[in-house]
Amino acid sequence: MTQEHEVAELTERWQRAAADVENTRKWAERQSARQRQEERIAISTAWLPVLDNLDLALRHGDADPRTIVEGVEGVREQALAVLAGFGFTPFGEVGEPFDPVRHEAAEVVRDSDAPPGTVVRVLRPGYGDGERLLRPAVVAVSAPLLLGDRENGPDGE
Repeated sequence: MTQEHEVAELTERWQRAAADVENTRKWAERQSARQRQEERIAISTAWLPVLDNLDLALRHGDADPRTIVEGVEGVREQALAVLAGFGFTPFGEVGEPFDPVRHEAAEVVRDSDAPPGTVVRVLRPGYGDGERLLRPAVVAVSAPLLLGDRENGPDGE
Protein backbone atom coordinates (compact mmCIF):
# COMPACT_ATOMS: atom_id res chain seq x y z
CA MET A 1 0.00 0.00 0.00
CA THR A 2 1.41 3.34 -1.01
CA GLN A 3 1.59 6.38 1.17
CA GLU A 4 -0.87 8.23 -1.11
CA HIS A 5 -3.33 5.36 -0.86
CA GLU A 6 -3.04 5.34 2.95
CA VAL A 7 -3.61 9.11 3.07
CA ALA A 8 -6.68 8.76 0.82
CA GLU A 9 -8.05 5.95 3.00
CA LEU A 10 -7.47 7.91 6.22
CA THR A 11 -9.03 11.02 4.69
CA GLU A 12 -12.11 9.00 3.67
CA ARG A 13 -12.40 7.47 7.17
CA TRP A 14 -12.02 10.92 8.76
CA GLN A 15 -14.74 12.36 6.47
CA ARG A 16 -17.10 9.47 7.32
CA ALA A 17 -16.44 9.98 11.04
CA ALA A 18 -17.06 13.74 10.72
CA ALA A 19 -20.31 13.04 8.83
CA ASP A 20 -21.36 10.56 11.55
CA VAL A 21 -20.69 13.14 14.24
CA GLU A 22 -22.73 15.77 12.35
CA ASN A 23 -25.60 13.31 11.79
CA THR A 24 -25.57 12.40 15.50
CA ARG A 25 -25.62 16.10 16.45
CA LYS A 26 -28.62 16.74 14.18
CA TRP A 27 -30.42 13.67 15.52
CA ALA A 28 -29.83 14.83 19.12
CA GLU A 29 -31.18 18.29 18.27
CA ARG A 30 -34.34 16.76 16.74
CA GLN A 31 -34.81 14.49 19.78
CA SER A 32 -34.35 17.41 22.16
CA ALA A 33 -36.84 19.56 20.24
CA ARG A 34 -39.35 16.68 20.18
CA GLN A 35 -38.95 16.16 23.94
CA ARG A 36 -39.41 19.89 24.66
CA GLN A 37 -42.57 19.91 22.53
CA GLU A 38 -43.95 16.86 24.37
CA GLU A 39 -43.23 18.48 27.73
CA ARG A 40 -44.91 21.73 26.63
CA ILE A 41 -47.98 19.74 25.55
CA ALA A 42 -48.09 17.79 28.85
CA ILE A 43 -47.81 20.96 30.95
CA SER A 44 -50.37 22.83 28.86
CA THR A 45 -52.78 19.90 29.02
CA ALA A 46 -52.45 19.77 32.80
CA TRP A 47 -53.37 23.48 33.06
CA LEU A 48 -56.42 23.32 30.74
CA PRO A 49 -58.87 22.24 33.50
CA VAL A 50 -57.70 25.18 35.62
CA LEU A 51 -58.37 27.53 32.71
CA ASP A 52 -61.77 25.90 32.11
CA ASN A 53 -62.75 26.50 35.74
CA LEU A 54 -61.59 30.12 35.61
CA ASP A 55 -63.72 30.64 32.50
CA LEU A 56 -66.66 29.06 34.31
CA ALA A 57 -66.14 31.40 37.28
CA LEU A 58 -66.08 34.43 34.98
CA ARG A 59 -69.38 33.37 33.36
CA HIS A 60 -70.95 33.34 36.83
CA GLY A 61 -69.56 36.71 37.94
CA ASP A 62 -73.00 37.91 39.03
CA ALA A 63 -73.47 35.00 41.47
CA ASP A 64 -73.36 35.23 45.24
CA PRO A 65 -69.87 36.47 46.25
CA ARG A 66 -69.46 33.60 48.73
CA THR A 67 -70.04 31.13 45.92
CA ILE A 68 -67.48 32.91 43.76
CA VAL A 69 -64.92 32.85 46.58
CA GLU A 70 -65.55 29.12 47.10
CA GLY A 71 -65.09 28.56 43.37
CA VAL A 72 -61.84 30.53 43.28
CA GLU A 73 -60.58 28.56 46.29
CA GLY A 74 -61.37 25.35 44.38
CA VAL A 75 -59.50 26.57 41.30
CA ARG A 76 -56.54 27.53 43.51
CA GLU A 77 -56.48 24.02 44.99
CA GLN A 78 -56.63 22.62 41.47
CA ALA A 79 -53.69 24.82 40.40
CA LEU A 80 -51.69 23.70 43.46
CA ALA A 81 -52.43 20.08 42.52
CA VAL A 82 -51.14 20.68 38.98
CA LEU A 83 -47.88 22.10 40.37
CA ALA A 84 -47.63 19.24 42.87
CA GLY A 85 -48.14 16.79 40.00
CA PHE A 86 -44.96 18.20 38.47
CA GLY A 87 -43.22 17.89 41.84
CA PHE A 88 -43.36 21.55 42.89
CA THR A 89 -44.89 22.37 46.25
CA PRO A 90 -45.32 25.68 48.07
CA PHE A 91 -43.09 26.66 50.97
CA GLY A 92 -42.65 29.59 53.29
CA GLU A 93 -44.31 29.25 56.66
CA VAL A 94 -44.63 31.68 59.53
CA GLY A 95 -42.22 30.71 62.29
CA GLU A 96 -39.55 29.08 60.16
CA PRO A 97 -36.01 30.49 60.12
CA PHE A 98 -35.24 32.90 57.31
CA ASP A 99 -33.14 31.20 54.60
CA PRO A 100 -31.74 33.60 51.97
CA VAL A 101 -31.67 30.76 49.44
CA ARG A 102 -35.40 30.05 49.77
CA HIS A 103 -36.74 33.39 51.01
CA GLU A 104 -36.69 36.96 49.80
CA ALA A 105 -37.04 39.48 52.62
CA ALA A 106 -39.42 42.23 51.56
CA GLU A 107 -39.99 43.64 55.02
CA VAL A 108 -38.27 43.72 58.40
CA VAL A 109 -40.48 43.62 61.47
CA ARG A 110 -39.18 44.59 64.88
CA ASP A 111 -41.14 42.05 66.88
CA SER A 112 -40.25 41.13 70.45
CA ASP A 113 -42.32 37.91 70.27
CA ALA A 114 -40.38 36.28 67.44
CA PRO A 115 -36.67 35.50 67.54
CA PRO A 116 -34.58 37.57 65.12
CA GLY A 117 -34.34 35.98 61.68
CA THR A 118 -37.75 34.32 61.87
CA VAL A 119 -40.40 34.53 59.14
CA VAL A 120 -43.31 36.45 60.71
CA ARG A 121 -45.49 36.89 57.60
CA VAL A 122 -45.58 35.28 54.15
CA LEU A 123 -46.39 37.84 51.48
CA ARG A 124 -46.07 35.39 48.58
CA PRO A 125 -45.31 31.66 48.91
CA GLY A 126 -42.30 30.15 47.21
CA TYR A 127 -42.36 27.01 45.10
CA GLY A 128 -39.77 24.33 44.54
CA ASP A 129 -39.05 20.62 44.56
CA GLY A 130 -36.41 20.46 47.27
CA GLU A 131 -33.50 20.77 44.82
CA ARG A 132 -34.74 23.42 42.40
CA LEU A 133 -36.39 26.69 43.19
CA LEU A 134 -39.15 27.99 40.90
CA ARG A 135 -39.29 31.17 42.95
CA PRO A 136 -38.39 32.19 46.49
CA ALA A 137 -41.00 32.96 49.12
CA VAL A 138 -41.39 36.68 49.74
CA VAL A 139 -41.56 37.18 53.48
CA ALA A 140 -41.42 39.60 56.39
CA VAL A 141 -38.60 38.76 58.78
CA SER A 142 -38.25 39.61 62.45
CA ALA A 143 -35.30 41.70 63.57
CA PRO A 144 -34.02 42.61 67.02
CA LEU A 145 -35.69 45.51 68.76
CA LEU A 146 -33.82 48.78 68.53
CA LEU A 147 -32.25 50.16 71.66
CA GLY A 148 -34.97 51.81 73.72
CA ASP A 149 -37.91 50.07 72.01
CA ARG A 150 -38.70 47.93 75.07
CA GLU A 151 -39.01 50.94 77.35
CA ASN A 152 -41.15 52.89 74.90
CA GLY A 153 -43.48 50.09 73.91
CA PRO A 154 -44.58 49.16 70.38
CA ASP A 155 -45.90 52.66 69.55
CA GLY A 156 -42.76 54.44 70.77
CA GLU A 157 -44.62 56.11 73.63
